[in-house]
Amino acid sequence: MNIDDRTEWLEADGLGGFASGTISGIRTRRYHALLLPATTPPTGRVVLANGFDACVDTPDGSFALSTQRYAPDVLHPDGAAHINQFTPDPWPTWEFQLPDGTRVIQEIFVQHGTGAAVVVWTLARRKGPVVLRVRPFLSGRDYHSLHHENRAFRFTASHREGVVTFSTYDGLPCIVALSNGDYRHAPEWYQQFLYAAERERGLDDIEDLASPGEFSWRLSGPGEQAVWVLRVGAADEHEALTADEVVTRVSGARATERRRREAFPTPLDRAADAYLVRRRSGQTIVAGYPWFTDWGRDTFIAMRGLCLATGRVAEARNILLEWAGTVSEGMLPNRFADRGEAPEFNAVDASLWYVIAAHELLALVPKRSNLLTSAQRRILETAITEIVHGYARGTRFGIRMDGDGLLAAGVPGVQLTWMDARVGDRVITPRIGKPVEIQALWLNALDVVSRVSRASRLEPTWRDVFDRGRAAFLERFWNENLGRLADVVDVDHVPGTRDDTFRPNQILAVGGLPIAIVDAGRGRRIVDAIEEHLVTPVGLRSLAPGEHGYAPRYEGDSSARDAVYHQGTVWPWLIGPFVEAWVRVRGNTNAARREARARFVEPLLAHLQTAGLGHVSEIADAEPPFTPKGCPFQAWSLGELLRLDRMVLIEQKRTTRLRAVVQESG
Repeated sequence: MNIDDRTEWLEADGLGGFASGTISGIRTRRYHALLLPATTPPTGRVVLANGFDACVDTPDGSFALSTQRYAPDVLHPDGAAHINQFTPDPWPTWEFQLPDGTRVIQEIFVQHGTGAAVVVWTLARRKGPVVLRVRPFLSGRDYHSLHHENRAFRFTASHREGVVTFSTYDGLPCIVALSNGDYRHAPEWYQQFLYAAERERGLDDIEDLASPGEFSWRLSGPGEQAVWVLRVGAADEHEALTADEVVTRVSGARATERRRREAFPTPLDRAADAYLVRRRSGQTIVAGYPWFTDWGRDTFIAMRGLCLATGRVAEARNILLEWAGTVSEGMLPNRFADRGEAPEFNAVDASLWYVIAAHELLALVPKRSNLLTSAQRRILETAITEIVHGYARGTRFGIRMDGDGLLAAGVPGVQLTWMDARVGDRVITPRIGKPVEIQALWLNALDVVSRVSRASRLEPTWRDVFDRGRAAFLERFWNENLGRLADVVDVDHVPGTRDDTFRPNQILAVGGLPIAIVDAGRGRRIVDAIEEHLVTPVGLRSLAPGEHGYAPRYEGDSSARDAVYHQGTVWPWLIGPFVEAWVRVRGNTNAARREARARFVEPLLAHLQTAGLGHVSEIADAEPPFTPKGCPFQAWSLGELLRLDRMVLIEQKRTTRLRAVVQESG
């Protein structure tokens, strides 16, 4: 079997922690780990158990089930060569065919809601007696860091029947290992693991890991299992379990987890579940794995597909209510910091995306439904009006409604739009002034608040502001010669200036939001231009080829990559607004939906098997073969694919589909 160490699997625990790796078993990132919990869900992530070495002793010799990459670039042992088959369903499962004919099945899954990582080896075929030996690799570090040999690491292990507890460093939770095998304490440092993906990204790539000892299992016949569970615990836990009790626990967890996964109607629905996690007593959405936590902008964009399109209305409600309490001066934070620092409000669009998502939930749920009480409706409506009022009055970073009804935003040195890359103090795409997608969001928000106000018989003038802003938008952004919209007008707050750089942001004036800002004729010209120059099989380029600064590849060290993050690099999430616009300008016909699905969605579905299994990547190179890059498991990329599949391209009226989703969700 051709085993690719670039294809990655993910097991999320519902708390912000996860286990991940490659189908080859070779860890290529600092984030690949077996036990990586979020100590303050969904943040405070630490790597406790990085992985393991495993081998099988048979009468014909000892054969590896694992492979590590060591510096300078040495693969050892040769376990990856023995992989005969791999499947991610219902969880990552490998079949190893050993040279003497012995066959072993290895399964890894994370128990949802607990963070416990479960590994099960099943002897499928044997030649004589078999002994499985496994050495865990431990660290105890922040998940963004690397670990090196040091004297502070504690190899101490507390060993009771069926349970071994490791206490690696002060201030970190202990690792509790349950097994139906034996444990032999034999401390060793394993040095100079090399992470190829980190090296490609120009980052530190060498790590040392500690191995306190070895677990072993004697397997006498086909069907016998070695089970191993790693979970977070406390040093003073007093638990002893017989081998049978450990197996019973694992069997129960396995059955429960299988039923939970089988309850999802499709693999895409199951993938969506990975991003919905706990935050305090509420819920939120992780922007992506392995290195993002919850970001405001990403949450509200992703929610429309991950929650509303999949019928998870209660989760959408909980998330929006959780964020509603964070409105400050009309703004929502763009990110909750990992270590409890003050929230960051450096986003002009996050709050506007919240308005869109909240309005869609309000429109989706009937007023007498128990999914949304009157008090909860008022909370969401209040958040909507506070955001629009705050923006209209003026708030942080020069965000304010101008006299033409459009929204100005930006100050030097701060990146406010989703094109937020910076290198040191240099903002790559500052877009200060009136960015095109911000106007589309603002005008949609004005439309929403006018409806909310009309329902409560308050402030009917928001409709007048909307009409004034829309007229100004059409007059000021449209370029008849180019047949498309400017990316920014009033550049750097200089009246009358414009930036006609060809970027995809203008697509939100045609699709991706409840109402289109441009008429059908201009919309068709915009869509045609974007299709010709920006569309790829995996999303939209962030800059058209031929424009100044266009970069065909996303590569190099962090500074080089940040400099081209929005300079051509493809973003899969933008396929959602584009396809919706493409269908809209063709009259929203079923024929257009079918054609759009075949032309734009099917190629993206093929991507589900090429990077993060079952998921959609954050970005890709701008030129063939459009290699996936960045975060391999990205919430808004998957969310927009789901929104297209379930809402935009469904061959029935949208409102009918929405109501059906609510009824299905109870």
